[in-house]
Amino acid sequence: MSVELKRCGWCGTDPLYIKYHDEEWGKPVHDDQILFEFLILEGAQAGLSWITILRRREGYRAAFADFDVQKVAAFTEADAERLMNDTGIIRNKLKVNSAIKNAQLFITIQKEFGSFSNYIWGFLPDQKPVVSHFKSLAEVPARTEISDAISSDMKKRGFKFFGTTICYAHMQATGMVNDHIEGCIAR
Repeated sequence: MSVELKRCGWCGTDPLYIKYHDEEWGKPVHDDQILFEFLILEGAQAGLSWITILRRREGYRAAFADFDVQKVAAFTEADAERLMNDTGIIRNKLKVNSAIKNAQLFITIQKEFGSFSNYIWGFLPDQKPVVSHFKSLAEVPARTEISDAISSDMKKRGFKFFGTTICYAHMQATGMVNDHIEGCIAR
C-alpha cells in the first residue's frame, strides 16, 4: 500500500515546481543575497506565472551577477541594454531598469537597518514567520495588511514592481509566511 504524499496544489507535477515547493517555498530566509534574488525574481514575475520565472532562474542568475546586489546596483546603461538582449530573462525594459534601481535602494536599506533582512522581517510580530492554517488553496490570500505595509513603505522608498501582491508572494517565497496547506509534506 503506497501512501500519497500531499502537497500544495499549485506546484502540480512539474519536477522544477515540486523541488521549489518542497525545498524553498515557505522556508525562512534571512540571507540578504537570497532576499535580493527573490526581489528580482518576484518583480520579473509581475503579470506572468511563477513557473515561467523558475524556468529562467539560471538565466537570471547569470544575467544579474549571481544576484550580487553591489554589482547589480552598479549596472550601467550598457548593462541594461545587454539585459534587454538576453533571451535567458524576461526582456521588459521597465522590469530590467527597476531591478537595477531596486538594487540601489536595497543597499540604502542595508545601510539604514544593518541588513535588508532586519528591515523586512521587522514588519512581522517578533520578527517571526506567520504560520497559516489553511486547509485549501482557496483560503490563501493574495495580500495581507503586512504586505500592504511593506509594499507601501518600499514604494515610498522608490521601489518598483513590488506592490502588495508581489510583496506577499515574496513573503511566501522567503518564509515570512508559511502558507503550506494543512497536511502538506513541506509544512
